[in-house]
Amino acid sequence: ANNIAASETLFRLGIACNLICQAGFIFVALALYDLLMGVNKRHASLMVTLIVVSIPMAFLNELNAIAALVLVRGADFISVFEKPQRDALAMLFLNLHGRGFVVAEIFWGLWLFPLGLLVYRSRFLPRFLGVWLALAGFAWVILSLTGLLLPQYADKVYTYSQPAIIGEIAFMLWLVIKGAKPPALDGKALSSAAA
Repeated sequence: ANNIAASETLFRLGIACNLICQAGFIFVALALYDLLMGVNKRHASLMVTLIVVSIPMAFLNELNAIAALVLVRGADFISVFEKPQRDALAMLFLNLHGRGFVVAEIFWGLWLFPLGLLVYRSRFLPRFLGVWLALAGFAWVILSLTGLLLPQYADKVYTYSQPAIIGEIAFMLWLVIKGAKPPALDGKALSSAAA
């Protein structure tokens, strides 16, 4: 509580950054859909759906951080609680914030499966990136399930899963540095890609 009060601006910036990143993720989903829909429209739609499901979850999760901030600031309407009680409630909301990310991690992993498959089948992106993205998907799902079922091992699983999760960064760097030029599709090819 004292750390939040002492660095309130930094704490608020963290909340704002999380919200901005999640909003930006919508545009990432649309850009990837446009890039990969020619490979398989159904898989590209599934990828976008799984991304879009995680975004409201992450937005709502930030309410836990905001609740912790309200408790630490000691607004008038919560003056009925003593400071140790407010601090304990703030810690509860911060812990819920962490658990909220554990829930969202399932979808952070699930969207990587159709993305990995699309990249693997694309022929204009390296196949190893598709495999790496699928491994990252497994890593996120395992991390989420570990956080829910065996939280005492979550840190250890997180450490071991890092090589797989870096696949997302490798994919991003590939797109930024090398780019991707999908072949132009005519009407006949576009209808077969939808299948």
